[in-house]
Amino acid sequence: MINFKKIGLIFLIALLVVSKLSAQSLKDAEAEFDRLSYLNAAEMFEHVLKGKLSDTEKQSAKVKLAYSYRQIHDSQNAERVYKELLGGTADFSSDPKVYLYYAQALATNGKYKESQEIYEKYSKLSASDKRGSGFQKLYKNVESLNRNAVCYKVEYLNLNTDKADFSPMYYKNGFVFNSGRTEGVAFKRVFAWDNSRFLDLYYLSDISKLTTTQPAGVGGATANNEKKVKAPSYVGDDEYTAPTPNDSKTIGTYGGVMYKGYGGYTETPVTQSEVFSKTLNTKYHEGPLTFTSDAKKILFTRNNYNSGSFKTSNDRINKLKIYTAEDTKGDGKWANVKEVSFNNNEYSTGHPALSKDDKLLYFVSDMPGGYGGTDIYVVDYNNGSFGAPVNLGPEINTEGNEMFPFADEKGNLYFSSDGHPGLGGLDIFFVELTNGTKVKSKIKNLGTPMNSNQDDFGIITDGERKQGFISSNRKRGGADDDIYRFTRECDEKPECRELKVIVFDAESKLPLDNADVEVSAEGKSEMKKTDSNGTFKICLDEDKSYLLKASREGYLPNTVGYAAKDDKNQQSTLDIPLQPLKDVEADSSLAKMNPSGTPNPALPCKVTTLRGRVTASKDKRPIEGVVVTLKNECDGTIQQVVTGPDGRYQFDICEGCDYDLEAAKENLGSKTNKIKKVGKNPPDFINSNLSMFEEGDVVSIDNIYYDYGRYNIRPDAARELEKVVALMKRYKKMRIELRSHTDSRSSAEFNQTLSENRSKSVVNYLRKRGIATNRLEASGYGETQLLNECADGVECTEEQHQTNRRTEFKVIQMQ
Repeated sequence: MINFKKIGLIFLIALLVVSKLSAQSLKDAEAEFDRLSYLNAAEMFEHVLKGKLSDTEKQSAKVKLAYSYRQIHDSQNAERVYKELLGGTADFSSDPKVYLYYAQALATNGKYKESQEIYEKYSKLSASDKRGSGFQKLYKNVESLNRNAVCYKVEYLNLNTDKADFSPMYYKNGFVFNSGRTEGVAFKRVFAWDNSRFLDLYYLSDISKLTTTQPAGVGGATANNEKKVKAPSYVGDDEYTAPTPNDSKTIGTYGGVMYKGYGGYTETPVTQSEVFSKTLNTKYHEGPLTFTSDAKKILFTRNNYNSGSFKTSNDRINKLKIYTAEDTKGDGKWANVKEVSFNNNEYSTGHPALSKDDKLLYFVSDMPGGYGGTDIYVVDYNNGSFGAPVNLGPEINTEGNEMFPFADEKGNLYFSSDGHPGLGGLDIFFVELTNGTKVKSKIKNLGTPMNSNQDDFGIITDGERKQGFISSNRKRGGADDDIYRFTRECDEKPECRELKVIVFDAESKLPLDNADVEVSAEGKSEMKKTDSNGTFKICLDEDKSYLLKASREGYLPNTVGYAAKDDKNQQSTLDIPLQPLKDVEADSSLAKMNPSGTPNPALPCKVTTLRGRVTASKDKRPIEGVVVTLKNECDGTIQQVVTGPDGRYQFDICEGCDYDLEAAKENLGSKTNKIKKVGKNPPDFINSNLSMFEEGDVVSIDNIYYDYGRYNIRPDAARELEKVVALMKRYKKMRIELRSHTDSRSSAEFNQTLSENRSKSVVNYLRKRGIATNRLEASGYGETQLLNECADGVECTEEQHQTNRRTEFKVIQMQ
């Protein structure tokens, strides 16, 4: 596999021809690793690991061995070594990328469930990296990417060789592409990274002459299982021998492939192609390219080498740059090769792609200030002059690698990424843009068969995506890249949020089959039933909010809310746990629960809908997975729901009854809301939001007021403090700091003492109500933390001053 894409463009040391090295020591293997000669390093690490090494040396060698296999795209061996590393006693919590690379290797090998589990561990160690949560959610329902598989036909082209062939770009009646083949080339150097050939530009002059074999199967397999062997060799067709006039093969034709069939061996001819330009091709890499609309100017990628000058960065790496050349006469003779203005010796630029009107140039770079490995940038282009590059932003660019951009005739963008959730390796994504620079739509994974669990990239197509070409290494895994033709044979299904719903036993976590789930939105509903795996799938409208009410005999019903538009993580699964009724009956406080989970039908009842959202006290973000409980004070019955990603909940309540509303989730706390009885003409809806706090949060105690200059607990304050007593008894391990504040009147010294006395009064009250002293701390802040502008010398109303005379608590400990 050519690593032109894998390492995000940074190839490029000057170690060109590498002979086979025999490993003599760990030091030799590490030297090859440091030289970025990963193929040799892998062989040498395997050798030294058979010898005697200390535990520290063995672990270090395995980490580098696994990484070497990753860099040469040997995912099978990478998986094996990472599994050994994480299955041992070593702690990699300080090096979470070991988990990331293992998860990526598993996905590339099609092991999505195992990959999901490792991504979950990686997310806990690297919470700031969004890749972990995105991939683990996709892999719970990876089948969602098969939705339009029947619409696309993907065919392998006979243009391909057993070297790398990829990234075509339309040119006149054909296309120009990148290849590691050696036809028409004299002595060919080898790239030290994986001992592959350096890339050149080749030209297929007539697309209509392309021939294909069987379609490429989903996931990269093909229908052809016949044994494949190399054709008989000819002088000059290897990697090192220059062609001569007497060679049996002519320039422009690559050695065919021999297939074993029923009639013996037959040679399948390869479509004729030729070297694109001896002026542009050098002894180093030439890579992805683009042409202006008149085909008279080319922008292409190449190692930092021009006019015989080879340059490196300060760390002695030969980076990639974008160059331009001109064909002023239209005769295919390219001249005047120049660097673009935003190149730099210290970082790489490459993968240029022009918009249809030639006004914008998209490209890829690992320049400082990006979001991950390589990012996509856009720059204004005006008749050879460039503006300042602009990063396309975090909606497109991730902590991973984004590369191979292509702009269609409508100004929308295709690109490949290993940072957005996909099937493994690089996947191709699509996004609509406004003015070529602003994201208009959600990022869309093209799904199977356009994508596979291997690398898929380098797409070119029309504005309707009816036909085109992609590049992929799906046919031979990590061996090398090939070019495929695709055609769309039917209309894609309308864009929607496919959601996989999972109903399971809340105690055993086992799936529940034959559970009934009512899915409702905007007054319309439909019934679903779970399969033997406790699941079903549904396509949801992006702009609607849904309620999913699950029920099954022997279980307490549960209702979960889900709003696709509020789900920023684009989750593809929704969990609905059901509590066994026997567990409910064992709890005397729940003994009056109706099996239906609805209000007691014996009561005269006109239903009102109680709804709300559970949010975090600190930043008001919605909280998922909160158990919201509603208790009817008339008959003791309760209802429960679990919030979805939007934090919403909903219940039906009866007139004439008071209710208690509570929220519960591990490591979080909340106050109980009282829902007062509604009258005989109740409204259709009542809103009651719930706020949850965690360690470190500061929570206000409403209506704790003091007379001016005094600190005794008034009767109205005592009623409010009873709520704090109930809270402390509910969360038996919670410790809090009582914080009292004054207004600005009187001296600062007087106010400081007054606030301290007020906090002590609250602590004393709580202590007398049975709360242990070691769970309470008293602090006074005087007038130092006013909530409004009423400082000394500012005239304010009594109501404004009262706002500053408050008591609150800070959560020191929850568990």
